Amino acid sequence: MKTGSGPAGFYTAEKMLKAHKEAEVDIIDRLPTPFGLVRSGVAPDHPETKIVVNQFSRVALNERCSFFGNVSLGSSVSLSELHDMYHVVVLAYGAESDRVVGIPGEDLEGIYSAREFVWWYNGHPDFSNLDPDLKNTDTAVILGQGNVALDVARILLRPTTELAKTDIAYHALASLQTSSIRKVYLVGRRGPVQAACTAKELREVLGIKDLYVHILEDDLSKSTFDEEELSKSRIHRRVYELLSKAATSQSSHPISGQRELHFVFFRRPVKFLQSDDNGGKVTGLRLEKTVLKENGGSGRQSAVGTGQFEDLECGLVLKSIGYKSVPVDGLPFDNHKGVVPNIRGRVLSNTSMEPVILENGLYVVGWLKRGPTGIVATNLYCAEETVASISEDLDQGVLTSTLQKPGREGLQQLLDSRDVKIVPFSGWDKIDSKEKCMGSLRNKPREKIVRWGELLKVAEG
Repeated sequence: MKTGSGPAGFYTAEKMLKAHKEAEVDIIDRLPTPFGLVRSGVAPDHPETKIVVNQFSRVALNERCSFFGNVSLGSSVSLSELHDMYHVVVLAYGAESDRVVGIPGEDLEGIYSAREFVWWYNGHPDFSNLDPDLKNTDTAVILGQGNVALDVARILLRPTTELAKTDIAYHALASLQTSSIRKVYLVGRRGPVQAACTAKELREVLGIKDLYVHILEDDLSKSTFDEEELSKSRIHRRVYELLSKAATSQSSHPISGQRELHFVFFRRPVKFLQSDDNGGKVTGLRLEKTVLKENGGSGRQSAVGTGQFEDLECGLVLKSIGYKSVPVDGLPFDNHKGVVPNIRGRVLSNTSMEPVILENGLYVVGWLKRGPTGIVATNLYCAEETVASISEDLDQGVLTSTLQKPGREGLQQLLDSRDVKIVPFSGWDKIDSKEKCMGSLRNKPREKIVRWGELLKVAEG
């Protein structure tokens, strides 16, 4: 049994089916659609990353695998009930919340998490009504400089004629087509040496047609500690090289009407600003200048405030400072780290005692296991480790595999008794076909269905 049908979940299912020829794997997901962040997180203009769904579909069509969509862990079925019904439960539900900045004004209108914005333009049914105002401001600020921040910047700045050929949600495309946003600021606490993005993502955003890129050359100067950091990371070296090249090859100012991307380094947000008469809408951001201080021999540098402040005007703020997993009843959870305490995927029920007590038959994989880091493929290695732990426990008799448990049949009966409208993989096939059909009418790979009710109706039909 697995909860969550994103990359971590599907890789785990695939490895389990391959390693254990007698195993049956059931995948539950609260959405009627499978594939997790491949569907709702990967940018619409990255179709090559989404090809992995073909591999996942083959897993779902395996006769020993079943998909239970529209089933929520906690409300449709509890964790303890799953534990009673299955020998093994693997939790792979990822990170469905966000870290907060924790500064005054964070609840002002016009401030969103990057996750909400990404789910909005990707047609996630929870956020199809988000409706960010892109018309009444020409400036957006993105807090963070990782790959998600760059994705969001690219969607805001890329010509909509190019986005129109992708599977971007129709409501988002319509909003972007009338957008007034011409300037995007990517704000980071540390410097270009520490930028958290990859070279591929950076190259893409720097390559947007007719885009003015602004980077202060002074920000590119390197300390001894910076040089040491760069010597240890090829990825950071490549990112730094791309930023340096962009800084030196740019013109001194933008041409009239040109869209702008500004990399703002060595700044941390201290307050969201509003005017006295604008009814609770964000109008800007107060930033504190920072300097880097080495953490006592650790080799890692932290940003420290200098007490110098500046204000940056904007009408839209997107916080891209990290996703956060949420706990469910009965699940041990480390609120500080935002993960389930585990050893190689084995869930720990008590980390304060020696020896550590393991939760028998309960495992984690993906962001819930290691935190919200890595790319789609990172989940493959993560899944291999968790499945290896399950296999070891089976071999050593830790799991009560001989004890009869109701499994799939028991889950089906329980959900039926609670009148839960299950969406099987055949239901997803109907959604998939309908979306592709609607997309072909608009010269798109698919037109996503973005409302809960319609998704369930199409899946039933």
